[in-house]
Amino acid sequence: MSEDTLSDVSRMIQTAARSVRSIAPAMPQRDEMASELADAAAAEARGYFLPDEDERIRAVFSRYLTVRAALLETVDSIQPIFDRLGELSDDAELVWEKRLQAFVVGFAAATMLVRSAKFIVDLAAERPVVWKKLDEPEPRFGIPVKSYTRIYKNLVASRRMWRFHEALMFYEVHREDIAVHEADPVIGELVAVLKIEEPFLQYRKRDYLKRKWDYRLHSFKRRHVSGYKKVMFHLLKLSGSAVAELRQPFGVLAADAPQRSPGQLKRVTAEVMATISALLRPGDVFVTRHDDALSNLFLPGFWPHAALYIGSAEERGLLGVPTPADDSRCLELVRFLEAKKDGVLFRAFEDTLQVDAFMVLRPKLAQAECAEALTRAMSHEGKLYDFVFDFRKADRLACTEVVYRGYHGIGPVRFELRQHSGRSCLSAEDLIEQALGSGCFEKIADYGVEENIVRIY
Repeated sequence: MSEDTLSDVSRMIQTAARSVRSIAPAMPQRDEMASELADAAAAEARGYFLPDEDERIRAVFSRYLTVRAALLETVDSIQPIFDRLGELSDDAELVWEKRLQAFVVGFAAATMLVRSAKFIVDLAAERPVVWKKLDEPEPRFGIPVKSYTRIYKNLVASRRMWRFHEALMFYEVHREDIAVHEADPVIGELVAVLKIEEPFLQYRKRDYLKRKWDYRLHSFKRRHVSGYKKVMFHLLKLSGSAVAELRQPFGVLAADAPQRSPGQLKRVTAEVMATISALLRPGDVFVTRHDDALSNLFLPGFWPHAALYIGSAEERGLLGVPTPADDSRCLELVRFLEAKKDGVLFRAFEDTLQVDAFMVLRPKLAQAECAEALTRAMSHEGKLYDFVFDFRKADRLACTEVVYRGYHGIGPVRFELRQHSGRSCLSAEDLIEQALGSGCFEKIADYGVEENIVRIY
């Protein structure tokens, strides 16, 4: 196995593992939803939801749909790992080790998907009023019509759930091999998660397989690599079909957004990146959009995402921004600090701008103030992503929170947190409105809003 391939595979596994670890705390849990469960029971008895009950149940459902989409994307992102490993056979033991790590990530994500889906289904399956409520479209939360029915059908579909149980059988057979990774810095937390989830997995096994389990398990033990391939094919197919289900009906462009050219992966091309890079300064704020990203589905407005341009090492030095103590992750190619599913990380220019549209905002601050904002924001590098969007805590950060925690309180800059899906946070649309409305920022460029050209202001 070449060193480059091994490095790429390890990085891909680490990225997917960080994403799952970020998502886990955001999954709705039965023991923290006493008021929502009481609301559901009261609404069923009454025959309808009161406005405040409606808001609470919508917020929970929107939160669930958001993390579900992120988990589906994460499982789907594992496929390239197997593609890379499938090309190699010179070190069978190492290839198997990496496959096992990738399986742990994918299976942990799938377990979270099934467990959370069961909880949401149980919330409404025997309550027609709640079912009807969750099937209503709600533009404020980005919830399409019949979202609950779609989740219910997926959970009870025999073909879909058998794919999950094939993976469960693989886990049963290789539990000891997986358990030795509990101290692993990349997947160790996920191994521990699976260990905690074993009572639920045993319940699913009894509930679904019943008498067929002994024969299937005996048969599965005779298959090793071929069994692994079948398991991962089914697991990824389960996720891939669900991803397609979300992208095709709902992942559409805004009405006034230009279509991308046939065969073009993203509307922001290398030429566009070259044009915009000449205009930038450290401290600029990018607000971006992927036309078909699952993460767009349950976020308000055209703009769903933000990133902070930190410039080159030389530019930061001239500005007075100190070099991080561990600068191995802050190489010359790094230009952005951005929070995505895999966490708050330094990223290359091409990584952050693999998008379809962007807007650039520039702070109207003195050089020393910009340096202070960048230093403060960069101190959060390495944290996990916050899928709960709880801006009261700083142990995990969402994308706009990187900008919020960097700039709020610097000079005249102030941001007001607003209620979204029951949380006080700052959406990308809020960020634009407040940054420009306060006069503390100015828009210097955008691309992909009305047509595929860079507009400079």
